Amino acid sequence: MSDKVKELTAADFANTIASGTVLVDFWAPWCGPCKIQGPILDKVAAKVGDKAVIAKVNVDENPSLAAQFGVRSIPTLILFKSGQKVRDFIGVQQESALVDVLTA
Repeated sequence: MSDKVKELTAADFANTIASGTVLVDFWAPWCGPCKIQGPILDKVAAKVGDKAVIAKVNVDENPSLAAQFGVRSIPTLILFKSGQKVRDFIGVQQESALVDVLTA
């Protein structure tokens, strides 16, 4: 994980998504598709810069957050704008599609 992708826990989640555009990846270390998504998110974070925060939540360590947002399969990426959930992405997402959504 690059230093541009922020690791979130239940303690800092609400504060992080409260303002701006935040893309949160719900993942687990044992998940094969999540291992594919990780490097893609590193590239997305580098491309979008300050336009959006890219973050990850380990569902094994933060099951309450996964339950709160109805995460049933991983990777699930959720886009938040000013604290409001605006879109879900289920499964591995391509870099170009994520950059387009975050910079639109």
